[in-house]
Amino acid sequence: MAWEDELFAFLDDLEQQAGALYDADRAPELADRERSEYQTVPLAARLMATVGQDVMLHVSGVGALHGRLERVAQGWCLLAAPGQDWIVRLAAVAAVDGAADRAVPEVAWSPVARLGLGSALRRLADAGERCVVLRLDGGRHDGVVRRVGADFVEVLEGDPPRACLVAFTAIAAVQSREA
Repeated sequence: MAWEDELFAFLDDLEQQAGALYDADRAPELADRERSEYQTVPLAARLMATVGQDVMLHVSGVGALHGRLERVAQGWCLLAAPGQDWIVRLAAVAAVDGAADRAVPEVAWSPVARLGLGSALRRLADAGERCVVLRLDGGRHDGVVRRVGADFVEVLEGDPPRACLVAFTAIAAVQSREA
């Protein structure tokens, strides 16, 4: 082997060692950056990547709900289960089993996903469907959603029907039943 080949082999070896040392030095920095970036990922972004999959949501005041995640929006999600749909307020979700490993950033969401809880509840009011409004404290209101305010829903319950106002912040989930 000529001296030039030996020199180039030696320099290549030094370059590879330097690259390995550089990678070793950067590994903790990259891991720290990844942790730092991940701390900005909200639950809704992980759920958005899970739409169309079966999940189990553990909901405060309600318990475990199992079904297909149909929609995620600003502050709520829609879970479809046999014979019923659940509108679940994200603030009431304590844990999720079966979520995707990735996330969808909010900038990539459709405009429909930016609609709040009031929009979902107005759909129930328009349909006149019977439903059960379940509160975080375990309370429940069986009836028909009549109107939706800025931060509350009006539920007609009982016979004769009487109006009960339920604050959005008290709602854990709303269960609608298929006829």
